[in-house]
Amino acid sequence: MLKSKARITAIGSYVPEKKLTNDELEKIVETSDEWIIQRTGIKERRIAGENEYTSDISFKAIQNLIERYPISIEDVDLIISCTLTPDFKTPSVASMIQAKLGLRNCGAIDLNAACAGFTYGLHVANGLITSGLHKKILVVGAETLSKITDYEDRTTCILFGDGAGAVLVEYDADQPSFISAHLGSEGEGGKHLYCSNLSDQMFEQEITNTNKIVQNGREVYKWAVTTVPQGVENVMSNAAIALNEVDWFVPHSANLRMIESICERSGLPIEKTLYSLVDYGNTSSATIPLSLDKGVLENKLKKGDLVLLYGFGGGLAHAGLLIRWTL
Repeated sequence: MLKSKARITAIGSYVPEKKLTNDELEKIVETSDEWIIQRTGIKERRIAGENEYTSDISFKAIQNLIERYPISIEDVDLIISCTLTPDFKTPSVASMIQAKLGLRNCGAIDLNAACAGFTYGLHVANGLITSGLHKKILVVGAETLSKITDYEDRTTCILFGDGAGAVLVEYDADQPSFISAHLGSEGEGGKHLYCSNLSDQMFEQEITNTNKIVQNGREVYKWAVTTVPQGVENVMSNAAIALNEVDWFVPHSANLRMIESICERSGLPIEKTLYSLVDYGNTSSATIPLSLDKGVLENKLKKGDLVLLYGFGGGLAHAGLLIRWTL
């Protein structure tokens, strides 16, 4: 991997005010608080308002970042919005964020790698800055999954919530954050986790065309607990660093039982794992930045820590990054 010249210099997050607890879900579908916690570890999730969309919560996460760090975003030259729940098909969420921030000399793109979106976004930002094409990039992972969740499907509606996290990535050849990466995808398994759009077929197989999330949890679980440990091995091998040197593991917060299984198979202690699902549920591309910021706010994550991020999910796309925490 090309030696990085990119550094994470600020982080911010935002979750909507409205909570949806397990007790409230009991009144909607046949489930129980005990059943949900036992199988997922989730206690509650946040739900965006009727007129609150992905660009709105993204903007609030960036505002939070600006308030907390002595940085300027006036010279940001690119916004990468990682999301599968854009306000519109076009314009992009990134363009909406650019307008809300009033940035005039700034490119804007959306990146959809579902639950791996944020790690893909960071990887792209690192590449663009290290190559010299850009100097300052905002990477946002944000979702309003409640708007595409089927609240009659008890296997999926217990999982998903809304939230946003953002980081600023800047040129810094002396103290780069990025050490190594590993990316992959098994698109042929896309039928196990999807939300329909224009086509009602996938690889010539009929799919449920309701514009709501459809998931075969068992198949996704089997794929994740096999693929992620192998990916973790590749990230560490690419870095030539031993796994026991990692200070924090930050996987996609899909399901606590899945995380426990990944940790066990990878040889990573659960005590060194940061996750955001207990209070926020599965927020897809937002889970990793929310987990990181939770680690910052709880004084767990310290400057100099070695952090292993691993996003995985829809598209059966996955991406792992080993970074040095530089905040």
